Amino acid sequence: MAVTKERKAALIKEFGKSETDSGNSDVQIALLTERINHLTEHLKVNKKDHHTRYGLLKLVGQRRSLLDYIIKVDIARYRVLIKKLGIRK
Repeated sequence: MAVTKERKAALIKEFGKSETDSGNSDVQIALLTERINHLTEHLKVNKKDHHTRYGLLKLVGQRRSLLDYIIKVDIARYRVLIKKLGIRK
């Protein structure tokens, strides 16, 4: 199962400006990271699931685009975000 409602609400509350701020780039990156981590664990067990692998690569690219945007806007915010989420640079 993907991200639960409770986990999604917790991420939005932690990274957003309010509890309903799901459009913020930080929130979107946090949600994508959660999905990426889930799919990575799935692929460790199901090595031949190529459709999921393709979807995972698309999610990673989408997250990379959002991270590139945050680098342009505010480099300090980017550094704090990747440290919180445990993303490699």
